[in-house]
Amino acid sequence: MSQSNILLESGTNELELVEFYIDEKPDASGNAYRGYYGVNVAKVLEIIRMPAVTQMPNIPHPSVLGAFNLRSRIIPLVDLSLWLGKGASLMHENTKVIVSEFNRMISAFMVSGVTRIHRLSWTQVEAPGRHLNEYSGNSVTGVVRFDDRILLVLDMEKIVAELNPGLAMKIEDAAMASIEEAKSPSHKEHFRALIADDSTSIRRMIGTMLEKAGFEVTQTVNGQEAWDTLTALKARAAEEGKPLTDFLDIIVSDIEMPLMDGHNLTKRIKDDPALKVLPVILFSSLITDRLRHKGDSVGADEQISKPNITDLTRRAFELIAERQHVEV
Repeated sequence: MSQSNILLESGTNELELVEFYIDEKPDASGNAYRGYYGVNVAKVLEIIRMPAVTQMPNIPHPSVLGAFNLRSRIIPLVDLSLWLGKGASLMHENTKVIVSEFNRMISAFMVSGVTRIHRLSWTQVEAPGRHLNEYSGNSVTGVVRFDDRILLVLDMEKIVAELNPGLAMKIEDAAMASIEEAKSPSHKEHFRALIADDSTSIRRMIGTMLEKAGFEVTQTVNGQEAWDTLTALKARAAEEGKPLTDFLDIIVSDIEMPLMDGHNLTKRIKDDPALKVLPVILFSSLITDRLRHKGDSVGADEQISKPNITDLTRRAFELIAERQHVEV
């Protein structure tokens, strides 16, 4: 797959999804189910044919088939069908491997086939309902409806974190000491943060970390809800004749979210004369050297790759201190 088709502009609230499918083994009647899934093009380095795979000792999960050599880089290969509990993939001429980069690492996923790339608006991506989350083990982050099928956007970060627990986001008690050092003297007793992230577990973890550091936290599930919250705060500040920073100090946003993504949210904030004073941290698995320019182009004050949650909190204090210094 050529990278030339990737969206070059940020803040348009658009995304491109690679659609792929997984074929399940036929049942007793010979009928086979084909499930359609999607992954953000921004996470895809390339799509290749099935390579020669070398088995590894002490594999963390049966879905890890081994590793292969791609241009002098050794990459682990995951059978997505196995990970989803559908049995081993049926190998045939359409079998493909999606090589991806996120969370500052490169992984590869074997699928039954790849169909096409869809260019969509995030408004077309629905958040999965409670029942779908329960049935999928919280492994679906979005749903896209087409006339003849439903496409499920998989939580690739969850897959990698479960296969390698050492990469999962966690709060370390030892990190709190370094965060305390980052706090700067201020006339305010409390800081206030707004979080936008569609993952319940990550949203709660960020909130817990910030609360431990002394923040009052408001959590929202996507960029649209965060934007609605911000416009309400702006109206309140104007009505009471107070600076906006009396109500909010910093915004922490994911990038991939239904309805409105983090890039579009950041652009709206930085284009608004009243809201632009608020520092915005983009906290996402999509923060890589290859994609950092997207956050820069919409005016993000900082970009931190998941799962580096300790740096997130420290930088929040530093950005607040920098804003206060400018105001003085």
